[in-house]
Amino acid sequence: MNFLELVKARYSVRNYDTRAVEQNKLDYLMECVRMAPSAVNFQPWKFEVVTEGSRLSELKSAYAREWIQSAPCIVVACANHEVSWHRKADGKDHADIDVAIAVEHLCLAAAEQGLGTCWVCNFDVERCKEVMQLPAHLEPVVLIPIGYSLDEATPEKKRKPMEDILL
Repeated sequence: MNFLELVKARYSVRNYDTRAVEQNKLDYLMECVRMAPSAVNFQPWKFEVVTEGSRLSELKSAYAREWIQSAPCIVVACANHEVSWHRKADGKDHADIDVAIAVEHLCLAAAEQGLGTCWVCNFDVERCKEVMQLPAHLEPVVLIPIGYSLDEATPEKKRKPMEDILL
C-alpha cells in the first residue's frame, strides 16, 4: 500500500471489536509516535496507552458517547507546554502542533496495522486529568481509541475539491 492509499484507508472508527490489541502492535504504534518530528525536536509530549479494565472504564467516562465503550484501548496524548518550542517573533506555543503530528503518525501506523482509530478532542479534560492522575504541567490534548473496526467497509470520505484548499 502506498502512502496515498494508506491515507485514504484511514478513517474515524466508531464501531470497535472488544478484542485486545496485540502488544507488539501497540509497541509498533508508539515507536512511530517516538519518531514523529517536532519543532526544534523538543518532543513536548507524553503518551499513555490505557488497556487495563478498570482504568480504561474510568477513562471512558471522560467522553460520554456510547460508541467508545467497546474500544479495547485508548491512548491519551498530552502536551508539555513547559518544554515546547515557542516562536520568538510572537511567542506562539507549538506543543499542540507537535502533539498533533505525533498523533497522526499513530493513526496512520494503526491503519497500516489493520487497526482503527478516532480523534476525540471534545472530552472532559478535568475528568481525564483526574483518572490519569496527570501532573499540572501536562495537558491532555486528545484521546485516541484504538482497536479492530467492526465496520464492513471503509466509509467514503467527504473532502473539499483541490481548488478549494489551494491559495
